Amino acid sequence: MHIILHQPEIPANTGNIGRTCVATGSSLHLIEPLGFRLDEKSIKRAGMDYWDSLDVTRYINYQEFQEKHPGAKVWFATTKAKKVYTEAVFGMDDYIMFGKESGGIPEEILVDHEQDCIRIPMLDSIRSLNLSNSVAVVLYEALRQNDFQGMRRAGELHRLQWR
Repeated sequence: MHIILHQPEIPANTGNIGRTCVATGSSLHLIEPLGFRLDEKSIKRAGMDYWDSLDVTRYINYQEFQEKHPGAKVWFATTKAKKVYTEAVFGMDDYIMFGKESGGIPEEILVDHEQDCIRIPMLDSIRSLNLSNSVAVVLYEALRQNDFQGMRRAGELHRLQWR
């Protein structure tokens, strides 16, 4: 799977998302401008020691992303979508785009992709979820649909054994 962050603004969110990407074997794609420098302590703190293991690519703008990934299947996570994320049929090579914290994905991008826009249901009284939470919710649904391919599904206790 691939996660795209379009102009993320908060380094801690991007760090958390990077850690989630490492945990799931997903790639992270960052479309500039970023609201921070990638060498900031806060991004590394949120991503902990996993940041060096992250498959991350930066793009100057959305156009450069499109040029480098022609024909890519992209889902657009937005509060403006008519379709709920559980209605999407995700493939393991799909990309899921999320917009910046203060404004989401620009409508100039969304308008051409209505059928590929997905949303997380929530009450009318709230504008949106935290970006890193939104990524985790949608990404894990996509992975579930693909039977968590390549991921460890069972855990073990550290000191004791299951009875």
